[in-house]
Amino acid sequence: MRVLVVKISSMGDVIHTLPALTDAMYAMPEICFDWAVEEDFSQIPTWHPGVRQVIPVAIRRWKKNWFSLNVRQERFHFKQRLQHEDYDIIIDAQGLIKTAILITRIARGESHGLDYKSAREPFASLFYHRKHRIGKQQHAVERVRKLFAESLNYPFSRKFGNYSISNYFHFSYKKKPYLVFLHSASQSRKLWPEAHWKKLIYLINDIGYQIRLPWKTKEEYFRSKRFAKESPNMMEVLPPLTLEELAAQLKDAIAIVSVDTGLSHLAAALDKPNLTLFGPTDSVLVGGYGRYQSVIQAKDKNMESITAEYVWKRLQIMLLKQ
Repeated sequence: MRVLVVKISSMGDVIHTLPALTDAMYAMPEICFDWAVEEDFSQIPTWHPGVRQVIPVAIRRWKKNWFSLNVRQERFHFKQRLQHEDYDIIIDAQGLIKTAILITRIARGESHGLDYKSAREPFASLFYHRKHRIGKQQHAVERVRKLFAESLNYPFSRKFGNYSISNYFHFSYKKKPYLVFLHSASQSRKLWPEAHWKKLIYLINDIGYQIRLPWKTKEEYFRSKRFAKESPNMMEVLPPLTLEELAAQLKDAIAIVSVDTGLSHLAAALDKPNLTLFGPTDSVLVGGYGRYQSVIQAKDKNMESITAEYVWKRLQIMLLKQ
């Protein structure tokens, strides 16, 4: 059976879809998936053994110059590639009008998606052949797993979901133990104050672990450099990395401290001990899903309320279990 998955963004949402593919593979061993996904996240589906091919899409980039000649040509070639296959089932796990119109509606096959009361944008459901009601008050991973089970007509497994990507990356036992700080987020209200990070670095200073700092934007780079000044001998600002190279860094870490960011969900998918600091978002619905995940939810959604001392206390407990 050939299935097209439509889940284009964000990073966390793409990662949350992986366990559903694993469920389907166990229930239907002959199944294989193609996946339409935003170009920035196109590496992620390739790590899952059930994915046959990835079909990158660039809606985020296209919408800046939608009617330019280059964008029109890219959109035409994307449509050609999408319609090259006849799919048994198309599962739109995004629940947005843009994906329903620009991808799901033009792909060839019976389309499935969330119904009017379940989709993030209810009118997206108008473009699906089959609609499924999936309750919103449950973790995002469980919602997608249930959508796949109903769309492909197999019993939903009550077992904990398996991302099935950890084995793609090989752990190196020769490296000196290190921590990773994922200090960047897409929204400023999700950031932990710099003074708190610096205090945590001071508290960790005596245990001898190196701390690695990834970054993507200039702002994140300069923040990393400011952190590195706190303890130059123990801090390393990483060079620019691809998503796959960064995943390998996370895979080798002894533990991770993160804010609510897509990379935190990647750490969970890699089964890495990860302490995530949540502010405005609800960790029950979108928190770390996986083994060795620990969460601190800020009081009144204010990240400043999470003290460095408390993070250090929780991190020590996590390190003692290693």
